[in-house]
Amino acid sequence: MANEKLSADVVIVGAGICGSLAALELARAGISVLLLDAGPRYDRAQIVENWRGMPPHNKAFYDYATPYPVVPWAPHTTFFPENNYLIVKGPDATAYKQGIIKGVGGTTWHWAASSWRYLPNDFRLKSTYGVGRDYAITYDDLEPYYYAAEVEMGVNGPNGMDIVPSAPRKNPWPMDSMPYGYGDRRFTEIVKPLGYDNTPVPQGRNSRPYDTRPQCCGNNNCMPICPIGAMYHGIYSAQKAEALGTKIIENAVVYSIETDDKNRIVAMNYYDPDKQSHRVTAKTFVIAANGIETPKLLLLAANDKNPNGIANSSDQVGRNMMDHPGIGMSFQSAEPIWAGGGSVQMSSITNFRDGPFRSEHSAIQIGYNNTAQNSRAGMKALSMGLVGKKLDEEIRRRAAHGVDIYVNHETLANPDNRLVLSKTQKDALGIPHPEVTYDVGEYVRQAAVSSREHLMTIANAMGGTEIEMTPYFTPNNHITGGTIMGNDPKDSVVDGWLRAHDHENLFLATGGAMAAAGTVNSTLTMAALALRAADAIKRDMKHA
Repeated sequence: MANEKLSADVVIVGAGICGSLAALELARAGISVLLLDAGPRYDRAQIVENWRGMPPHNKAFYDYATPYPVVPWAPHTTFFPENNYLIVKGPDATAYKQGIIKGVGGTTWHWAASSWRYLPNDFRLKSTYGVGRDYAITYDDLEPYYYAAEVEMGVNGPNGMDIVPSAPRKNPWPMDSMPYGYGDRRFTEIVKPLGYDNTPVPQGRNSRPYDTRPQCCGNNNCMPICPIGAMYHGIYSAQKAEALGTKIIENAVVYSIETDDKNRIVAMNYYDPDKQSHRVTAKTFVIAANGIETPKLLLLAANDKNPNGIANSSDQVGRNMMDHPGIGMSFQSAEPIWAGGGSVQMSSITNFRDGPFRSEHSAIQIGYNNTAQNSRAGMKALSMGLVGKKLDEEIRRRAAHGVDIYVNHETLANPDNRLVLSKTQKDALGIPHPEVTYDVGEYVRQAAVSSREHLMTIANAMGGTEIEMTPYFTPNNHITGGTIMGNDPKDSVVDGWLRAHDHENLFLATGGAMAAAGTVNSTLTMAALALRAADAIKRDMKHA
């Protein structure tokens, strides 16, 4: 295999949602594609069994990584115990301990499927509110790609409901929302008199049979794994692309990038698990290896012509790392709420996604976590030393009354929030670990004061007891900013089509291109941007 000539019109690195959607779009146009991923292929049934066999402690504290075994040639983050693959430093290190998976299908194997569109003002944050950065494109530029991504993923949403603020749409969601379970319904009723509008979350899961996948039946373990495949994962698009002729190579760890005298990309080289090197060539290259692995690879692949890293003449690769710093709260409500009916994230308070206040502090999203509380209830009841009937009664009581809510914050692009290659830690192939320095900034800290008040207001309205609130910021795995988009090659990495300013045949199809984080899950925006990049590649090929 080491001597096999591997070549295609397009080589894509990363078979997660962005890489797989781009591969599918190109394959449909008759373009040959090689799709590489550092990790393995996963078997859904085995992951379900791994999850079922996980210790109760892991389930109680939301361990989504352990069911996906780490392979030595492509480590990803685990936290039970923490494997220190992602090194995080700085005043808010806790807020950037991201959960990522390497493997065909990527981290969408264990996401909550929240599929929000960003608001028009999220794209022009600097122009509208004088803070942060603007995208190189407008909401209107991305609107058709948002819809294409929703159709491909199978997104359900609140058709017919008037939600403010809401991104304008030219077409309805492909499917209607699923009905709330009891927990979301009762939470909505309780917070409404307080002035909070708790609205349905658009979700990438089937509210009816769609695209050969079944309807969601509310198993409520979307994270770490949907057992029946009703929820969209990147693997579905990868498999479709493969059926159209795309060649997928798993366990392929790209480590170097070759450029010619015009600084075009001419080849990439990857290691297999035995550290045998392989060379792949193409007309066009796409790196879609998530918001951490993409800047890591670009820095790792520095060569004589690009001594600071590929696509890094601006010195912005690995800078502006963003997420949605969160604050979590749990408590026992006065009345039974019965979290767990339906999927894990069905509703969200959206009143504070936009407004003039964004010139001063973050926009926020307040969410109700509908994850069933039985594991936490069991762990707590056992810690109380109860046995027999009293243990059973306490587990039932806590499972019914347990509430988990959170606030997520918008962050601003800050070049000092930076990813570099570790100088001290390497993986089994000798590749440095990523190291991130992170500070959420005063923009977030100012908003967090009122965020904590919002959470306490809701807890008090629900008669909350045993209230626990995180004193620090938590991560949300919405990784954005590390290969930031802009019109000026001097202060950005890619243009509005995700084409690298430095290399005309290199596209970086990842959330790293996003110039502002907004308040909601970034996945749908990443997917739409990847489809837009695929359109640019098709146009290039047509005119070549």
